[in-house]
Amino acid sequence: MIQVRYSTSPSSVETSRAEDLRENFLLEDLFGAGEVRAVYTHDDRMVVGGAVPSGERLDLPAWDVLGTTSHLERRELGIINVAETGHVLVDGEKFELGHLDGLYVGRGSEVSFTGDDAVFYFVSVPAGTTYPTTILKHDEVEPVEIGTDGGASVRSLYRYAWGQELQTYGLQFGVTVIANGSVWNTMPPHLHDRRTEVYMYVDLAEEDRVFHFLGQPGATRHLVVGNRQGVISPPWSIHSGAGTGSYAFIWAMTGENNVYTDLDGVALDTL
Repeated sequence: MIQVRYSTSPSSVETSRAEDLRENFLLEDLFGAGEVRAVYTHDDRMVVGGAVPSGERLDLPAWDVLGTTSHLERRELGIINVAETGHVLVDGEKFELGHLDGLYVGRGSEVSFTGDDAVFYFVSVPAGTTYPTTILKHDEVEPVEIGTDGGASVRSLYRYAWGQELQTYGLQFGVTVIANGSVWNTMPPHLHDRRTEVYMYVDLAEEDRVFHFLGQPGATRHLVVGNRQGVISPPWSIHSGAGTGSYAFIWAMTGENNVYTDLDGVALDTL
């Protein structure tokens, strides 16, 4: 199953109902037992999805919207396991992924998912070159520590693919883990005028939520997001949030370039 989301105007956010915001930007039902589900967004033509094998083997589909016979015929892929240990098969080679472990898969490969209790989150983006498949163990990635206790924004930034070290065509992705006692992510916020970014919130308790802010500076709105739910952030939108308990989020982006620092900060007094 795949949904298609069309690009939206920044001015439309200012007058949108909460239902409209959820319909256009919220990813709330990507993970179904025994299924591969996804959303195709026309913003930089990203595919964002979830695969829950539940003891079966699930193949990564080539949905009609892609116009290809194989999902990765013209795409590259990032995968992160958000549950218990499982395996990803790439052209028959098995890769074991534990909780928050990642895998980069280059253009042209065939991919399948297995694992009784594994839950895989994935993002694919257009690619014009093939790079090698690479496993990205969470505990082997050196995090960048950012934020302050006083600002309730201490977090560890794990950069899996970010335009350096690991070669990709345009995909960047990683995980940010919010420290206990902190609530804010990406604060102060910023814009990526040349890239679309998607956040997927994970490791929330059932009763907790993240209040995710989106929209142009000076005209922001918010979505209330639960565990394993995400938000599409077009290039004109800020992306920031605050949680009611501990959580992490997976960030993934693509666009005009893969220069990680190609962003514009947004001062708080402009919000």
